[in-house]
Amino acid sequence: MQHPAVPELSHTHTRPIHWVATATAVAGVVALSSVLQPDAATAAQTAGQAAAAGPKSAPAPSAPPDPATVAFPLECGPVEAVVQKKASGDLDGDGRPETVAVVHCDAPMGTPPDGVYVITRNHDDGKPRVVATLVDPEDRRTATELSVRDAVVRATLLGYSTPDVPSCCPDVTDDVKWQWKNGTFVSDTPSQARTV
Repeated sequence: MQHPAVPELSHTHTRPIHWVATATAVAGVVALSSVLQPDAATAAQTAGQAAAAGPKSAPAPSAPPDPATVAFPLECGPVEAVVQKKASGDLDGDGRPETVAVVHCDAPMGTPPDGVYVITRNHDDGKPRVVATLVDPEDRRTATELSVRDAVVRATLLGYSTPDVPSCCPDVTDDVKWQWKNGTFVSDTPSQARTV
């Protein structure tokens, strides 16, 4: 019989005490890990983290201009101008919303013509002001629908085929849209007006 070149070591034989020591060590690691948990992950930053992140690159969103605070280029005589409809959105891509307002004189009788105006805020003091007239009241049009979506203003306008048509009874309907291009609002004129 040949003897091994390395003498037998006492720790190479497992004894019950080894199993008890190993189980105790594993139980201690599990217990300690359940007590020492990292903080839960959150998407919100604390005030200190937000301050440390530095200035934001995007401007803070601002409220669209309120048409009730604007003087419209509309001659109404003894009655006041009334905002009939309004819609808001960023029309020129500057990150600040504009408001489109349908306005007419508050006439006691008849159907006064509408003006459609674009309102923005001044860069220096934030006051609302009219920057464009999309429909002039002298055109004798009435806006029945108004929306702003994807930087496009859409309106349904009622009008008259001839000057002889009475103001009470518009006989032409146009679906019109305007979009800001090269520093001005460009109208997409419909190819054919619908007769009412």
